[in-house]
Amino acid sequence: MNLFKMNKVKSIPLCSIIFLLFLSHGRVLSQSLQKQEQSVLLKLKQQWGDLPYMSQWIPSSTNSSSHCSWPGITCTSDSVTALNLNDANITTPIPSFISDLKNLSVIDLAGNHIPGEFPKALFNCSKLEELDLTDNYFVGTIPGDINRMVQLRNLSIGGNYFSGDIPAVIGQLQELRRLRLEHNQFNGSLPQELGNLSNLEMLWLSDNKNLSPSRLPSSYTQLKKLKFFWITNSNMVGDIPGSIGDMTALESLDLSKNNLSGEIPDGLFKLKNLDTVYLYTNNLSGEIPQVIESFKLSIVDVSENNLTGRIPEDLAKLNQLSDLALFMNQLSGNIPEGLGRLPGMINFELYDNKLSGVLPPDLGKYSKLETLEVCFNRLEGKLPKHLCSHVVAYNNNLSGELPEGLGNCSSLISMTISNNNLSGNVPSGLWTSFNLSHLMLSNNSFTGVLPQKLAWNLSRLEINDNNFSGNIPIGSSSWRKLVVFNASNNHLTGSIPYELTTLSLLTTLSLDHNQLTGDLPSSIQSWKSLNTLNLRQNQLFGRIPTSLSFLPTLTYLDLSQNQLSGQIPLQLGLLKLTHLNLTSNKLTGTIPRAFDNGAYADSFLDNPGLCTTSNNSKLNLCSPQPGKRGKISTTHLILIITLGTTILLLIVSFSYFFILKGYCCKNVLKSNWNLTQFHTIDFTEAKIISGLNGHNLIGAGGFGQVYRIPVNREGDVVAVKRIWNDKNVSHKLEKEFLAEMGILSLIRHSNIVKLMCCISSESSKLLVYEYMENRSLDRWLHGKNNQHIISTSHSAHDDISLDWPKRLQIAVGAAQGLCYMHHDFVPPVIHRDIKSSNILLDSEFNPKIADFGLAKLLVKQGELTTMSNVAGSFGYMAPEYTYTTKINEKIDVYSFGVVLLELVTGREANNGDGNGQSSLSDWAWCHIQEDKPIAEALDPRVKESCNIEEMCGVFMVGIRCTEKQPLSRPSMEEVVQLLLRCSDFGNKFHKL
Repeated sequence: MNLFKMNKVKSIPLCSIIFLLFLSHGRVLSQSLQKQEQSVLLKLKQQWGDLPYMSQWIPSSTNSSSHCSWPGITCTSDSVTALNLNDANITTPIPSFISDLKNLSVIDLAGNHIPGEFPKALFNCSKLEELDLTDNYFVGTIPGDINRMVQLRNLSIGGNYFSGDIPAVIGQLQELRRLRLEHNQFNGSLPQELGNLSNLEMLWLSDNKNLSPSRLPSSYTQLKKLKFFWITNSNMVGDIPGSIGDMTALESLDLSKNNLSGEIPDGLFKLKNLDTVYLYTNNLSGEIPQVIESFKLSIVDVSENNLTGRIPEDLAKLNQLSDLALFMNQLSGNIPEGLGRLPGMINFELYDNKLSGVLPPDLGKYSKLETLEVCFNRLEGKLPKHLCSHVVAYNNNLSGELPEGLGNCSSLISMTISNNNLSGNVPSGLWTSFNLSHLMLSNNSFTGVLPQKLAWNLSRLEINDNNFSGNIPIGSSSWRKLVVFNASNNHLTGSIPYELTTLSLLTTLSLDHNQLTGDLPSSIQSWKSLNTLNLRQNQLFGRIPTSLSFLPTLTYLDLSQNQLSGQIPLQLGLLKLTHLNLTSNKLTGTIPRAFDNGAYADSFLDNPGLCTTSNNSKLNLCSPQPGKRGKISTTHLILIITLGTTILLLIVSFSYFFILKGYCCKNVLKSNWNLTQFHTIDFTEAKIISGLNGHNLIGAGGFGQVYRIPVNREGDVVAVKRIWNDKNVSHKLEKEFLAEMGILSLIRHSNIVKLMCCISSESSKLLVYEYMENRSLDRWLHGKNNQHIISTSHSAHDDISLDWPKRLQIAVGAAQGLCYMHHDFVPPVIHRDIKSSNILLDSEFNPKIADFGLAKLLVKQGELTTMSNVAGSFGYMAPEYTYTTKINEKIDVYSFGVVLLELVTGREANNGDGNGQSSLSDWAWCHIQEDKPIAEALDPRVKESCNIEEMCGVFMVGIRCTEKQPLSRPSMEEVVQLLLRCSDFGNKFHKL
């Protein structure tokens, strides 16, 4: 017994020793792990460029776990478990050693500029539960073995450039709660297997426009825990499955901007948890389900479909409804009166339907209604008296007077009620409503006089086609923010007050068809922004003031059907008018030379006292001024004979020279020229033809010679492209000329070179363009002195680099011009030879695309055009040129991508590696695929810390545009948005 006790006592220290050894060993292991993790984080800091966000990542000599307090680092039990570096301006790939952080469960790198392919090294992070790589520049496909990341609960990789198929094996990640694949370049179809993710709560597949047209997989409606289901703008077709009514947990559904058809399933609006529904911009038909039991609904948007029938009465039971958008359908019948009593209604948009009856009288009474848009319907009756919001109700049959309450509504921002049958006086307070910016009352029967004061912020006042009377008030000088003032077709009287001419922001003034009298104001003080002045059909008299000639932006001038007299000021010819109408006045004298051409043939009719010196005019010819008759003095006679003899000798002396050297010029002068005018011009064909000489020649290209020709004494210059001086013009050149002329004569865009006129004869064809001050983009980027550009400059710019803001301005402007050609011009235009030498720069470095000689028309939307001859320039040509003769607008996207890479790297298109062994696009793609930092590829001449983020963004847009597969390239519409997103004008991709 004693021995047992003694042994027991002796055993206690041994247990303690073992326990202490265990603790000591654990501490050593912990310290070793901490040092390892700290080392990995410092390597990350070095790899990612010692970013400001990581400036506090400094190791401590006394605390091995100090890294747990670093920004962006979260530790559990002194071990790194979360890496949160979103929006940290990371521009280099994710290194493989990141997987040495063995306990990582969260990685958030969203909102950076990380390039490269999906980081497969993360497969080694066996504890990873949340991975957020949204809004970066990842490319390539999602690995087919991504199912190895079995612990993932959140996989967010939206806002990148992933392509290929969405792997079906994602459906094996049974722990997933959130899956975000939106805004990528996936092609193929949506995998049915995603319907196996039984724990999924959020599924975002929106903005994958390259997906093959496919039906919404019915398996997705089996996701019983799904709360957020968004597949907008992803090429969905067919019906919405009726089984969508089984998704009992659903809170938000967005299937907008697809090609869905059929009816809206009845079960959808019976889901008890449903909060928001977006089905807009589809081809849905039939009625909106009349039974609605989703009482939590706050937003319903089924606009821009083909829905018919009545608006459901049950919508009036949704007390949480704030936004109702049913516009651009075929809905008919009355608007349910109960909708006006909903307490949460903010936005009420029903325009462009066939609705009839009256507006709910209580609209705006029980809620803070901000938007009421009901235009283009058949509504009758009065406007509700409680309205105090953005009101758009034009093109209806509304009648009666405006509610007096509108005069006391300080929150009213705009009111557009044109084209109705409204009458009476405008409430006095409405004119001066504090926040009012737009007031459009045209085409009604309003009466009364104009107010002395307007709302301080009112920029647009349209009251035309009413019964307003009285004078234009002297107090109009206080209308300082007014940009557009249209009061035509009323009963205004009196003179135009001088005070009206002090409005410096005014761009449009229309006072035509009134009873205004008196002289035009002779001193125009501040109309420096005015581009439209219409005073037609009044009773104005006196002379046309010379001061009109000093309005720098005036392009539309109509003073017809008045009593104006005197001569037309010669200075008026300085204006660049696209419309001039001075008919039916009492003007006298000679038409100014600037207007004495075909462009203004009908601008001066019914002025008996006017005459012209041109035989092509419809007016009377001016009689020659009689000279003084008398004998010629002997001295004058000797001078005449001497001068004649001298001229004769000169002719004989130089006749041989002209015979041998002037044959072309002789042919030019003797040819019969035809001028086809596309814009207002102030020169004749003779002026252009006389300028076709060696002094004005600035280059020659694939289509002929280019001249820089002054056209007037003010120094205005045009660029003239001459298509070969040869009567036997080839069919190819003839075809190219006609194509260029036909296309450019129709295009109107600020980023496309303007074709002013065409002059043709049997021996020559001339295109007269606007003149560009700063030559072509490649001259500025690469110091090229190209011979085929439509501009010239007498200053040396070869050694001057464009700064980055100008380069970005050029990228956005050129993209907008090309986008116009592809998407807004009918029929669409393929340029086929986009390159930096075909992007010209004006005096403000605004870009304009030139040289449409190779352009083709896409006759039908999306139709491919077969090329008879390969076009394009080396370094800019898309890969499909090597294996197909069929092309579409994606070849322009590829070429433009190369231009973007030129802008951001400063390298030439055909010399990416500097040794002439690689094109720029191939070099850039190798740079990305080798996981090199983007910053290393940027042009050192403009690479500054404040520019790097934008430059990296533009680089990746260039990469995306130069994808090998045409379908993987974005449209030019997308390119414009991506560039705006890169610039200060854009916004980062929306994140929840």
